[in-house]
Amino acid sequence: MADELTALAAELVTVLKGRGETVTTAESCTGGWIAKLITDVPGSSSVFEAGLVTYSNAAKQDWLGVSDESLKEHGAVSEAVVLEMADGARARVSADIAVAVSGIAGPEGGTADKPVGTVWFAWSTDEQTEADCQL
Repeated sequence: MADELTALAAELVTVLKGRGETVTTAESCTGGWIAKLITDVPGSSSVFEAGLVTYSNAAKQDWLGVSDESLKEHGAVSEAVVLEMADGARARVSADIAVAVSGIAGPEGGTADKPVGTVWFAWSTDEQTEADCQL
């Protein structure tokens, strides 16, 4: 799996270079791992702006502008929050694309509605912001 992720990061850097675009990350449960994968690619400095690790709710609010309402109503591991994380990162870092992730890594913290292993991903561009959940 590590080889696949390394290859995907290299492909991302190549595509972004070709488009003249930049990327930023807003990570919670991955703790900067996505940013590391990207920055391990030679030449990534021409496309990678910043990686924000916002593990706590306070960091999500302060650094990314995630609303207190979304956190209270949906929880940190939710579509609403990860969408706000992606939009907030892109706006604050002034990148063309943002990738955001929030999840329940375990071994504790899961519930019947959000079991351990629940991970929300989002991506944001000027044209759209979308999210997907993996269990």
